This record gives sequence, structure tokens and C-alpha cells, in this order.
Amino acid sequence: MKRLKKPMKLKEGDTVALVSLSWGGAGDEDILWRYKIGKKRLKKIFGLNVVEMSYTLAGSEYIYKHPEKRAQDLMDAFKDNSINGIISCIGGSDSIRILPYINSDVISKNPKIFMGYSDTTITHFLCYHAGLSSFYGPSLLVDFAENVEMNPYTIEYLKKTLFSSEVIGKIEPSEVWTSIRKPWKERLKEQKRIYYCNRGYEILQGDQTVMGHLLGGCFETFHMLRGTKLFPKLEEFNDSILFFETSEEKPPIWYLENELRFLGSMGILERIKGMIWGKPQDEQYYTEYKTAICKVMKEFGREDMPILYNVNFGHTEPKICIPYGALAQIDCENITFSILQPGVL
Repeated sequence: MKRLKKPMKLKEGDTVALVSLSWGGAGDEDILWRYKIGKKRLKKIFGLNVVEMSYTLAGSEYIYKHPEKRAQDLMDAFKDNSINGIISCIGGSDSIRILPYINSDVISKNPKIFMGYSDTTITHFLCYHAGLSSFYGPSLLVDFAENVEMNPYTIEYLKKTLFSSEVIGKIEPSEVWTSIRKPWKERLKEQKRIYYCNRGYEILQGDQTVMGHLLGGCFETFHMLRGTKLFPKLEEFNDSILFFETSEEKPPIWYLENELRFLGSMGILERIKGMIWGKPQDEQYYTEYKTAICKVMKEFGREDMPILYNVNFGHTEPKICIPYGALAQIDCENITFSILQPGVL
């Protein structure tokens, strides 16, 4: 695993920039109200100053047509010494189109917090390629702008990960979860989503304790990186713990199996120490995914490798944020997951 620079922690009064790197809905007239709620919560709950970049609110049509402007916003945010962190407004499906317009040296020479999830996996690997540890975690329009209030579990792990230079430690499973998708209509903003009791972590296989550096993201987006300069070199998977979660597209079982076989055929599965998987959205294919994962691990002789399932990150709420490259631990006997290093300096 390559060594990654840790960014400086956030503190009250710091400035974060909001960026639209994939879907540009934050600037659409019918969604702008939600953007404003998320921005207000960053100020009220975390004490942060919040700024937009030049094209953050340009709207979905403009953002789609101009990937070079999305990239410009990202580069400008990294260059600006008054900005301490960068948060993605939301994911989408085509942030890989910004790749030709990115200067990795800008990221490398200006290390700071970057956070988002889903299609933002592309930008995480831009940071990884540049040698910076970024954070797979909440986005503005989903988590910070949650109807009525932010979930306390999400707030807790944001503060532990981004605002403290202490070891993050044991990650407790959330007691509740939701994937309910209420329409983003301003008249419905006081309708709280229904939460369900969470069943906690599951060990799919393995019986030992392993440690490894964290690497992964949204499962489908991760595989979009194949053949690009961003996909990690084979040896960079050595002694890692891969973290994956599936998107709201709820990929079919055959897709999950085939893409895991790609990891096996590349020699990646034989190099890693373990895996963690996020809860599937709506718990669709919850059991089927477990069966598929174990099936492919057996095909490649990794049926004893520890795999932890139903972890709170990705396309269900609430969620933790995961620092790329941080040393983590899966304890199969006690069914625990811990991050053994600070996420920030």
C-alpha cells in the first residue's frame, strides 16, 4: 500500500468549499433549497465557514456539458490556501470525465480534506494517485441536508474522523438505518424518513483478526477505473482491507460475481487481508450478495479471508467516513471493525 499524506484536521472557523463534480443538481432551482439547508448545517453544527466555487451552482445541464469547469473548481479549491476542506455536493455517474483536466501536482502540493461518496470514488482515486488520503463519507445534498435533522451517528463519526487527531478507534454499528427516498420537494422537507432497526455487523467468513490499509469505494465506480492511470498498481493492494458498497442502481448478482472475479483474475484477492461491505440500499439482494461474495472467494481459494458485512457507509444512512490508506482491523471473534490511526493530523 502506498503511503498517503494525511490532511490537517478541521476546527471551528475553518472554511470548506462545496463542489459539483458529477451531477450538478445542487444549482437547479427546484433543489437549491436543499443545498442551502446543508450549507446552514455545516455552519450551525460544525462551526464551519462555507463557500461555493465558481461553478458549484451552475446547474445540472451546464455541469454535464462542462467537465472541464468541474475540474477547474476542484483545482481552484485545492490551490486556495484559505480553504481547509472540500465536500462533494453529491455523486452522479460521470465524474470520470474530469480526469483529463486534473493536475495531480496541485492536489499533492496542497493536501486538505476531501470528502464524498458514490461516483465521487473517482475523485478519491485522483487524490490517491496524488498521494493524499481522502474520506469516503457524507455528501452535502444527502447527509447534511437530511430532512428535519442530521443523524447523530453521522455527526459523531464526522467529528471523530475530521475534527480530531486522535485514533478513530472502534466503529460501532448504527442502531438504525434507512434507504427510503422521499422526493426532494421543499414542501416535504419536514417529513422525516422512517428508520429501521439495524441488525449489526455480520462476519461472512474467516475466524481471525487481520489488519490492513483501507482502499475501495463504490463497487461499480471502482471498476470504471480499470485501464486508467488511477487504478492502483497490483502491489498497492498488498496487505490492504478493501471496502466496497453498491449504489442505488442495485447491481444484479451476476455483476457482483463477475467484477469480484476480475479482482481474483488480476491477482488482487490473493494480496489483500480482508474486506468490508456496506449495507445494500433498501437491503435489496442483502442475502444474495452475501452468497455471491463467499462463492467467488471460494473460487479463488480465499474462503478463510475475513469479510465483514453490513457496515454503515455508502448508499444508506446514517454513515461513517472512511479515510483512504488508514490502518484498520477486522476482529472476527468479536465481530468488530476498528480504524487504528487518526484520519487527520
